[in-house]
Amino acid sequence: MKAIVVVDRNWGIGKDNSLLVHLPGDLKYFREKTKGKVIVIGRQTLESFPGGKPLPERTNIVLTTNEDYPAACEVCCSKEHLFQCLEGYDPEDVFIAGGEQIYREFLPYCDTVYVTKIDAAFPADRYFADLDKDREWEPVFQSDPVTEKGLSYRFTEYKRVP
Repeated sequence: MKAIVVVDRNWGIGKDNSLLVHLPGDLKYFREKTKGKVIVIGRQTLESFPGGKPLPERTNIVLTTNEDYPAACEVCCSKEHLFQCLEGYDPEDVFIAGGEQIYREFLPYCDTVYVTKIDAAFPADRYFADLDKDREWEPVFQSDPVTEKGLSYRFTEYKRVP
């Protein structure tokens, strides 16, 4: 499995159930990486999507403890149930896509993390693990900086150290 996330300087990922900033270039990158793939998200992340609806052109699986959660996508209610649901998919096509709790629970199962790093700090109430301080991860790619909306950011890739 892989994870995909956008973070600020402090590894913040969100505030008040929303992204810290909307960067069209990063949203395009997310779409390109996950199109035709499987994204695993939590209920709050699903509800933060436009109209609270699953993202098009990919398989959306929402993880929630509410067994009766009404979603227009597959719903899993436990880690075990999710792994059963994922059995029919190539692990290389599965992306953990938020939020904080889902990242924390499933990062140990990921071998690659795509991180868009914004060179700014924002007020945040949700965070991703600081991979730069985690010896289990090493950066293997960093793009040239992109500037958008007055902000500079880079696309990076981390691999789990064998």
